Amino acid sequence: MQPSTKNFVYFLNKQENSKKSDTSQELSNERLSQILKAITKQILKEKTPSLQELEHTLENITQHASQSQSLEEKQDEIDIHGNTEPVTKYLQKLGYLKDDKKWLTKKAFFELGQKMLQDVIKAINNDNLGFHETKNVGSGENVLDTTKKFEHGDDFKNLNIPQTILNSIQRVKLKQGATKFPISLELDDFAKFETKEDVKVAVVYCIDLSSTMKYSLGSGEGSRIESAKKALWALYVLNKKFFPNDSIHIIGFGSLASEIKPYDIPYLKTYDANDNFLHYTNYQAALRLALKILKKDGAQNKRIVLITDGQPSACFVDNESQKNTILSEKPYSHFYKPDESTLSKLETEKNIKLSNPEQVVYLCYRYRQVDPVIELRTLQEAKKCKKEGIEIDTIMVSEEAELLSYVESLEKHLRGRAYYINPEKIDRVLISDFISNKKRVLNTRHG
Repeated sequence: MQPSTKNFVYFLNKQENSKKSDTSQELSNERLSQILKAITKQILKEKTPSLQELEHTLENITQHASQSQSLEEKQDEIDIHGNTEPVTKYLQKLGYLKDDKKWLTKKAFFELGQKMLQDVIKAINNDNLGFHETKNVGSGENVLDTTKKFEHGDDFKNLNIPQTILNSIQRVKLKQGATKFPISLELDDFAKFETKEDVKVAVVYCIDLSSTMKYSLGSGEGSRIESAKKALWALYVLNKKFFPNDSIHIIGFGSLASEIKPYDIPYLKTYDANDNFLHYTNYQAALRLALKILKKDGAQNKRIVLITDGQPSACFVDNESQKNTILSEKPYSHFYKPDESTLSKLETEKNIKLSNPEQVVYLCYRYRQVDPVIELRTLQEAKKCKKEGIEIDTIMVSEEAELLSYVESLEKHLRGRAYYINPEKIDRVLISDFISNKKRVLNTRHG
């Protein structure tokens, strides 16, 4: 039978309309990407803007962009999300923003972090660095496609049965000229899949929140704390995307330390004179809290990374005897313990809950010098960490090379590493360091 065409209705293919639709979608994605980039810049600022302030900033960006658009392109944008709806409301519908003091959603946190990570990885790949690639094999958790001879003590769960049977058949055929059944197995016939171990890592990044971390970078684009936040944000996204079995913890420290939730990284603020005496630098507080966290973690490799722009200017006073010893040498020494109003203000305004708020702190700032008591207490705390098998590295994000001398001296005692870097490159340093130190080299039992 010939097919009937009388019940069909035919339309002309409107290629121009299709092309117009595709262009509008492309333009919309381009505009959205531009807006998300602006949001990243805004949320990393020392003072996080409110949703209303963010709306004003984004409106200025969209208006500026629309000036360079043609009338047809503008109409495409109107068709997509309307020209009267506020930008922040539109972003809330897309799931990027929420009507809250901390207005960034988890979706936006990971998407913005992913964009930052891509920029860093692109730069790292130019230096031929990769993701834990290794040719070393041995006893581990990840089963490979390659096979090796089964050895005494190997786990039978990774036995390569097809290869074992094939080895038996080949052996018999070589000796007797023909295959015989039933197949007999000898120890030399057994083969197993090779494995490699992706070693779990637990890292505590301790960010200095002292007042000097708000200083502007040499380029004038942002501050030290903003660069550190950006680096940790991208690092956390890397961790969740590629190494979910690892654990990354964040500590913010001034005179005292506090654990920071990863999703709060963009909202980190430095301390200043309005926060009583919390704007000093207490390495000991950071190390003590990091040790407490890592003791609970079962990872094989444990590290503490201090990110700071200066030398320690505070330490704990654990008992009355220590306090009296300091006073006997320096009668006018300054000791500090935060009061209830300060603690309440920190929780309300900065969402920070200090660790050991009842602890008395000895404060002593000396320009480019470290007080002997503070130096001793810091070194003692660091050695406690080393005794637990925890590596300690220090990253100096400062333009003053003289400040590195103390850090180099500290790391010499601990056999750790000290970096003096441009704060604007801290993201590349942290991520490349995390990638290159993740794998443990494994060999076969007799290799």
